[in-house]
Amino acid sequence: MRKKPPEERSAAISVVGLGVVRGGRTIISGLDVEVPTGSVVGLLGPSGSGKTTLMRSIVGVQDKVSGTVEVLGLPAGSPALRRRVGYVTQDASVYGDLTVWQNLDYFASLAGVPSRGRKGVVGKAVDDVGLGGHEKQRVGTLSGGEMSRVSLAAALVGDPELLVLDEPTVGLDPVLRRDLWSTFRGLAEGGKSLLVSSHVMDEAVQCHRLLLLRDGALVADVTPERLLAETGAPDAERAFLTLIDEANAAAEEGGDGRTPGAAPEPGPAAPATTASVPEEGTR
Repeated sequence: MRKKPPEERSAAISVVGLGVVRGGRTIISGLDVEVPTGSVVGLLGPSGSGKTTLMRSIVGVQDKVSGTVEVLGLPAGSPALRRRVGYVTQDASVYGDLTVWQNLDYFASLAGVPSRGRKGVVGKAVDDVGLGGHEKQRVGTLSGGEMSRVSLAAALVGDPELLVLDEPTVGLDPVLRRDLWSTFRGLAEGGKSLLVSSHVMDEAVQCHRLLLLRDGALVADVTPERLLAETGAPDAERAFLTLIDEANAAAEEGGDGRTPGAAPEPGPAAPATTASVPEEGTR
């Protein structure tokens, strides 16, 4: 049976009319986005564009949220999603006084991995993020990039259906970045869904779809191929800059900041419910 392409599959994430206010300032206003099941969706935008705020809203830890956010058919932040969603923040979320193996074994136990099969699960996660040989090393002695990889491995050990990754490749060398993106694509081929933010424009071409944000608004929802075709740019970085420049010009003229040539492509609609917002937001 032919697999449906990502754009024809149901939505793993459906965001409708999302609004986020922090400190009396609107960070996101009326945002509508979808992440199709079984796809890698890249989240791009300048610093302060709302990428991390959107991700926090999706995993249900952002405060002062309006609109609706549905994740895997449930309201964002629902207890039932805790083992179905893996979230990797920009800052390493692991224990510095434990070894790499101890960290991953602990997070695997929290994810409900049986003790009998935990060794194999942890070993695979270590291999997936390129940390072989560091299993017995205390995390606090690792480099920043290595600590980030431990955080990613901690998200992988639970075998989540959805991965929300906030700049997971920052600080990594080109070879490891290439290998991780190969892992991401393999996970999507296996039916998992990934939302990955990045500042590295050459990573955009690794995604099935791209969401480009500017000042909390959606500039474009487009495939990498269409992005290059519509802008006429020779690479993703210059295409991205073209869209941002056009959005800035539209905003100055009183427009909505959306680039006409990169309007959202048709996608499946999914019912949405009110997002859960249990914790105080950051960026």
